[in-house]
Amino acid sequence: MTPRIASLFLPLLRRIDPETAHDFSLRALRMGLAGRSSGRDDPVLATEALGLHFSNPIGLAAGFDKDAVAAAALMRLGFGFVETGTVTPRPQAGNSKPRLYRLEPDRAVINRMGFNNRGLEVYKRNLKAVGPHDAILGANVGINKDGANPERDYPALIAAVGPLADYVTINVSSPNTPGLRDLQSADRLRSILRAVAKVPDKPPILVKVAPDLTDDGLRAVIEVCVDEGVGGLIVGNTTLSRPFGITSRLIRKDGGLSGVPLFPLSTRMLARAYLYARGRLVLIGAGGVFDAKDALIKIRAGASLVQLYTGFAYQGPALIPRMKRELAAALKKAGYARVQDAVGIDAQKLAELR
Repeated sequence: MTPRIASLFLPLLRRIDPETAHDFSLRALRMGLAGRSSGRDDPVLATEALGLHFSNPIGLAAGFDKDAVAAAALMRLGFGFVETGTVTPRPQAGNSKPRLYRLEPDRAVINRMGFNNRGLEVYKRNLKAVGPHDAILGANVGINKDGANPERDYPALIAAVGPLADYVTINVSSPNTPGLRDLQSADRLRSILRAVAKVPDKPPILVKVAPDLTDDGLRAVIEVCVDEGVGGLIVGNTTLSRPFGITSRLIRKDGGLSGVPLFPLSTRMLARAYLYARGRLVLIGAGGVFDAKDALIKIRAGASLVQLYTGFAYQGPALIPRMKRELAAALKKAGYARVQDAVGIDAQKLAELR
């Protein structure tokens, strides 16, 4: 089966509960029912970041495959990188159901999952089973809702998964774990990163931030990350805000909003992060990416790499080869020989995006 054929089943999945449909998708991926992308990536898409080689800049964001049960299958779809997790030290059921809502008229999702996952030991076992892989493999780590000690738990998680992943992301920005976003404050983040710095032989470390940070908060996070040797930022997570113009009645549901309505907010923050970081951090742009045009805007705002989640959930595996083909064509048409040439070109303009 090809990714295009696999995507034909999406209308059927949208007729059932979103979380049930998501679980079914993961099982189908594990069984190889989504097929694989064929052919090599266009050389114009290749990029170097975090000391790693990416055959293309399109990645899957954390949250889709929390337990890394389908990481190998997802890589075969043509992503340049796949980020698994978020994993917590101990298994966690997450928040009560229902906790995932489709806002279909708005091409958006609200989730209040609450870091539901099977815990570190299962996650490690699944990462080990991935085996040799062409795409870059990322691990996203978080803390349990109860009994957490961030200065203890994040270093322990990184020590455990670091040997099994190409990079690790510290998640301090999910809106669905009480108090987690408080860890983005300069003093608390610095304390965590100094504890993480003691972990030997770790891969590149990134920090995932919320798109709801104030300008001063973003500047502070960047300076702390630079000071403490972090490799980059993922900008950003879901938002607690509700942008004007959303039509779905589900907009009143609690949780983090992702999808198309998040794009202006997340892109504006990304561009500002690029201007504030001044080349000292690698930036990954996430939030509302649905096609190659969106991906190129993120790159021109300052992203060396781009992540999808909601766009992939809505459009399925066929999105990836189409995005890569169209992004390669757009880069060539604009006169760029490689992805890096376009990074940050429009940051000043997009920093004021509304």
